[in-house]
Amino acid sequence: MAKNYSLSDLRYLMARLRDPETGCPWDIKQSYATIASYTVEEVYEVVDAIERNNLSDLSEELGDLLFQIIFYCQMAEEQGEFDFDTVINHITSKLVRRHPHVFPDGTLESTRAGSSIDEQQIKQNWEAIKQEERQQKGNSGILDDVPNALPAQMRAAKLQKRAAGFGFDWPEIGGVFDKVKEELTELQQEVDSGDKVRQEEELGDLMFACVNLARHLSIDPESALAKTNNKFKRRFEAMDAELDLNNNKSLDTESLEQAWDNAKQAEINSQKQ
Repeated sequence: MAKNYSLSDLRYLMARLRDPETGCPWDIKQSYATIASYTVEEVYEVVDAIERNNLSDLSEELGDLLFQIIFYCQMAEEQGEFDFDTVINHITSKLVRRHPHVFPDGTLESTRAGSSIDEQQIKQNWEAIKQEERQQKGNSGILDDVPNALPAQMRAAKLQKRAAGFGFDWPEIGGVFDKVKEELTELQQEVDSGDKVRQEEELGDLMFACVNLARHLSIDPESALAKTNNKFKRRFEAMDAELDLNNNKSLDTESLEQAWDNAKQAEINSQKQ
């Protein structure tokens, strides 16, 4: 029977891979910076497995992501900075601290008496605790700890949400729609002017406003765009199947639009069944 490996086995494996004399040359030469892109890739693969509802793949992808964490911890341990146990201690302590409604004495062992919990108060306490933590880290500015490295759309949503927590927000969604229309008009004006620098700026403003609209609708903009990407791919492939685009590259616009409409209608009809 094959052995079921444990977390300690994975940590041992990582140490072996990084052994200067007997390890893997590729693993030995890596640094925090060189594996960062792999970490981002693994996160997206986790999300992809979730969106496909493939739990077998999710199990595997979570393992790949965990390996990235073990990799960082091994490098840090070699430098005498921290190790995996330090990471576990940090996250456990932080979550205990941020959940006083679950751990009232600030210890992992403490429990609260059974009673209803005001979710709004929990959210307010959570934000207050996070703000205190930011100040302790020297991040006195409200937006200081929103990472620059986040994908721009995700960072926009986080910036807006943080600002909204301090009252900087549209009171009604109608104001958000008006802002989107305003930014679209300004973009159209800059397209007419031919100023590429201003066009980029106004396009960014329009996209920022659309992210704000998604937030007011309680829709994740990344998820919404991902679904649209998939929808476009399905319909384009159906159009390709009808027209054989590789062998018919000189089709007129009318033929392409008709095939696109056919693909769109076929999908709508399929959803109705």
